[in-house]
Amino acid sequence: MRITRIRDAVAPIPSPMRNAVISFDKMTISVAAVETDVVREGKPVIGYGFTSNGRYAQSGILRDRLAPRILEADPADLYDEAVGTLDPQAIWAAMMSNEKPGGHGDRAFAAGAIDMAVWDATAKILGKPLWKVLSERYNGGKSDARVLVYSGGGYYYPGKEKQGLQDEMRQCRDLGYRLMKMKIGGAPMAEDMKRIEWALDIAGKGENLAVDANGRFDLDTALAYAREMERYRLGWFEEPVEPLDYQAHAVLCDVTDMPIATGENLFSVQDFRNLVRHGGMRPHRDWLQPDPSLCYGLTEALRILEMADRAGWSRRRCVPHGGHQLGLNMAAGLQLGGTESYPGVFKPYGGFADGIPVVDGYARPHDTPGVGMELRSEMFADMRKRLEMD
Repeated sequence: MRITRIRDAVAPIPSPMRNAVISFDKMTISVAAVETDVVREGKPVIGYGFTSNGRYAQSGILRDRLAPRILEADPADLYDEAVGTLDPQAIWAAMMSNEKPGGHGDRAFAAGAIDMAVWDATAKILGKPLWKVLSERYNGGKSDARVLVYSGGGYYYPGKEKQGLQDEMRQCRDLGYRLMKMKIGGAPMAEDMKRIEWALDIAGKGENLAVDANGRFDLDTALAYAREMERYRLGWFEEPVEPLDYQAHAVLCDVTDMPIATGENLFSVQDFRNLVRHGGMRPHRDWLQPDPSLCYGLTEALRILEMADRAGWSRRRCVPHGGHQLGLNMAAGLQLGGTESYPGVFKPYGGFADGIPVVDGYARPHDTPGVGMELRSEMFADMRKRLEMD
């Protein structure tokens, strides 16, 4: 059993919107395919993966460093003989060989794309959905039959702020979402409070709405926003300050009752260890949000969960960022607190399988082998076209 080829390509996902920090008009992601010599139903098993939005494609790192190391490794070292499939942990180690520790940045995203594809192929070889593989290996065979999902979005729409925001929220509500997220920090505070009230007109109760500042605020501004927003009793205040400013998180958590959520821009177990050690995060109230396709992949995300568990965090306080099938598989198989979805933005790479509806804020996992890429037809067709596989 061996990996025969690793492909990557750039997929554009531009959108005429912005958050508090960046515009998405030139946004790209990396897509990857890991081809094997294993045959199922008359065809070679191929695993697919991609990076999450917000961090741009990473072709050079994929092609020049990570993929060659896997292909040059002894296939026997990448094989899990006990279960008869690829060994994602060993493949991850081969991919990251000869890399210095620290400096977690662009290489973490590139690794995440390959790692997703490796886990997809691993589960396909076993003939099981990825969530079931995760349940059996890391959760004693337990899983959730349905997963709480929230819609990521609520962006700034230049020229149609109220209409654009409310139309997006209304679309998410009509699709079955109950918990919805919106952006703040890209306008003066008074205007952002109006935007929150516009969103609440659609979401209803404050607990049905979360806000995300994308790390834009300094501590004084974050404190001012928190004081203003406490009256709304919102679901959480996401990335209120720079993600690596752990002291600012600690001060904020000490003075506000608002739940704080962060983690999508922390890319390693070491980053998360520093957050839970020094960030003042409250395990009974706050939320950890690793993005499995940005933090070196699912393989590293599993280490983050293990570390958090030792530090007293329940898995139910972890909600993966990214809005894709990998997060849904993790949430179901590892019994996390839920996962993000992108039902209306970053098309076609946001959201879940075509045949999986969101009902009263929950989604059910798929039942086909792998991550379930093939179940999202528009996305899968785009991936194969970009990867020149048709």
